[in-house]
Amino acid sequence: MGEPQKVAGKRHAVLQVKIPVTVKEGYHVNSNQPSEEYLIPLKLTWTAMGALEGGTVTYPKPALEKYEFSEQPLSVYTGGFLLVANFKVAANAPAGPGAATGKLRYQACSNRACYPPKTVDITVSYQVQ
Repeated sequence: MGEPQKVAGKRHAVLQVKIPVTVKEGYHVNSNQPSEEYLIPLKLTWTAMGALEGGTVTYPKPALEKYEFSEQPLSVYTGGFLLVANFKVAANAPAGPGAATGKLRYQACSNRACYPPKTVDITVSYQVQ
């Protein structure tokens, strides 16, 4: 997991934040829309946004990969990729620094098995101008 870029903007500004994610070699994570109901999707949710609004997340296009444990190809992410969070600076945002916090939930799998889901904290630092 890389550090999200720091962003700055005036009130009403639309901000896009790139959040780098890296999956270890030999592993994959299920996409945000897994191809099987029992698989846990990659999901970023915001717990506090401070002076930011929105927070909708754009996920990259997943790959369809075939693994030993599944009859059907699975919708997955491997290697490095970016999640893009879209925010708007609130109309009444005070000038100065702040942070939006969230949780990224994922299920890592090798080519043979999936592991229990994990959740990592995400912090996006911003500056209201």
